[in-house]
Amino acid sequence: MQGVGPGDSRVCVLCGLTDDCTEKYGEKRTYVEYNLTVHYYCLLMSSGIWQRGEEDEGVDGFLITDIRKEVNRAARLKCNICKKKGASIGCVAPKCKRSYHFPCGLQRECIFQFMEDFRSYCWEHRPVQEFTDKEPRGASQCTICLDLVEHLPLYTVLKSPCCKNAWFHRECLQYQALSAGIFFFRCTVCNNKDKFQKEMLRMGIHIPERDASWELEENAYQDLLHCYQHCDVKRCLCRKGRDYNEPDSKWEIKRCQYCGSRGTHLACSSMRSWEENWECMECRSIFATSGKYSKQKKRALATSEKTNGTTCLLEEPSPKSPRQSSGSPRNFLLHGGSKPRNEVSNILKELKVQVKTKPTRLNINAENIWSSALKGFRQRIFSPTNTIEVSFSNSKNRSKTSTSAASKHHFFQLLMLHLQNSSLFEGSSGKNLSLDFQALEENLYFEAGKMIAVSLIHGGPSPGFFSKTLFKCLVYGPENVKPALEDVADDDVAQTIKKIKYANSLSSLQSTLQDCCEFLAAAGCLRPVTALCDKNMLVNDILICHVIKKVTLPLESFRQGLKTLGVLEKMQMHPDAFSSIFCHKPERLSAKTLCDLFTIHSSSDVNKVEGAGFWTGYLHDVESGESVVTLEDILLFVTGSCYIPAIGFDPEPTVKFLHIRYPIGNRLLNCLELPITETYQQFKNKMEFTIRNTLGVEGE
Repeated sequence: MQGVGPGDSRVCVLCGLTDDCTEKYGEKRTYVEYNLTVHYYCLLMSSGIWQRGEEDEGVDGFLITDIRKEVNRAARLKCNICKKKGASIGCVAPKCKRSYHFPCGLQRECIFQFMEDFRSYCWEHRPVQEFTDKEPRGASQCTICLDLVEHLPLYTVLKSPCCKNAWFHRECLQYQALSAGIFFFRCTVCNNKDKFQKEMLRMGIHIPERDASWELEENAYQDLLHCYQHCDVKRCLCRKGRDYNEPDSKWEIKRCQYCGSRGTHLACSSMRSWEENWECMECRSIFATSGKYSKQKKRALATSEKTNGTTCLLEEPSPKSPRQSSGSPRNFLLHGGSKPRNEVSNILKELKVQVKTKPTRLNINAENIWSSALKGFRQRIFSPTNTIEVSFSNSKNRSKTSTSAASKHHFFQLLMLHLQNSSLFEGSSGKNLSLDFQALEENLYFEAGKMIAVSLIHGGPSPGFFSKTLFKCLVYGPENVKPALEDVADDDVAQTIKKIKYANSLSSLQSTLQDCCEFLAAAGCLRPVTALCDKNMLVNDILICHVIKKVTLPLESFRQGLKTLGVLEKMQMHPDAFSSIFCHKPERLSAKTLCDLFTIHSSSDVNKVEGAGFWTGYLHDVESGESVVTLEDILLFVTGSCYIPAIGFDPEPTVKFLHIRYPIGNRLLNCLELPITETYQQFKNKMEFTIRNTLGVEGE
């Protein structure tokens, strides 16, 4: 589609205005080929239209044919405010028949809720915030604009649900929400996000589902790349000036190691090329005053000294230290705290920094993985920041235990498999949370979330079985998610919803609703239906009830568990990256995957090319089934894990070709040591014999 830029004088087909005010009415969009102009908010809030298409179809999922039908429907309705036709928005309060245009509703102080099914309320039925007698009267500063705001139950005034003394102008909050987006919009006083956003959405504040505007701005952090480059010594010796900087020469500018806001050419301070520790006079005086400056490291020159016949008025060189990087802009940006990369493994590695070397041992009964894991996670000494060691035991023979890395990998694999098939989740492939009152009472949803978070950080597998709806509920909040029919696990419920969704006439729809009136009443969705298009909102309400609202408490408990070690916060910051491991199973191992995973190291006296050829050839034979071992067996032999963890391996797997008789899998270093053989068949025979026998003994 082809849009028209700002300044277009075309009128919105829904409200009839030419105004182009993104903050008030949303983005104004014109599609020339369809002769259509519409404000985005007018479209979102219209009562008789729904997003039936994909995000890239029509106008963000609103099909062009549906928009034209909505325009025709609204053309018969008169606005209760301006008295003109085309009022596409109606108050959702029972028995209220008021209709209005979106801009008119704003002027009359109606409330529009940009969540769930995008409800609107007229000025008489709009939600209000509760004011108790204990509320302080008078006025205080708006914590955003710092102007006075009166403590009155007015449309223009909002109070924080989480802080007693936080008051805002509605307009200030709306501008902040548009700027911050769903990931950064929170209470300006206590920094609460979930409770604050929920209340503001209820009161009609629009929070866009995108990153903050300052994060989306191109080159927003460009200033961080600029390094100070100026020679500040009393007498600069460089003929090309104080701003001249030539890296890796005597005219390279070195910055003060403490403040970074003063500099010197190497030659101007008699510094050698490998010296790094230079302080400016201001920082040196501060350290000298505080008593922390060491005179043994450097001394100030009381009088001018000669260096190659030239006067220098700063300090003598520091003792020799290893040369680091030349202080390039890239290094400066990295040390200044660059944004984390989007790859999941790198994000998880950042979180793993919290893990200490102090061990916590879990005693796991292989025959009852869930109860023993639950007992281990609930013990007083357990901490997710401790290194986890797993001791497997069998109830029939408790003397046989193992605490190797393989045991930990195997434990997390069994645990994720148990969770996938447990009563906490429902569905076939993509699973949603189920409602289990006993599990809720025992706080098992929290424990499940905690276990998944710990598994990801400690080298276990990712879950891989979440539905997209469950993942979005965790990341964006349940109020911002629209479930689909495939999310309904109960076949009877799904069949009932299908009958309503695919009713092709008003009479058949009403007949279907009459047959299932008890079902609708139980879901809180029993209502009169006067038009066939009403079924869309009805179906959505039923889906929200059965997929989301019934598991509100389990979902919140599960989210709290996923906050362990900061996993949920990273999911919300990088949803695309994390959805790949939460909603999709990893691909089966392939020869190429293992070739890319293992880095080949070889000593100078080994024919690396020939050894690598045997190795890659053998992997392809295994993949094609021409071997008694599998690719999983090879990975298990080397690392103790038959899968590649979401966080990756530490250290990264390597292959070495050595003068040894048989292959060796060093699981401590994730290193596969391979023998040098004359023929490929010898290489293959030794690999199969060693791996098969080693894993066979471990299995016993």
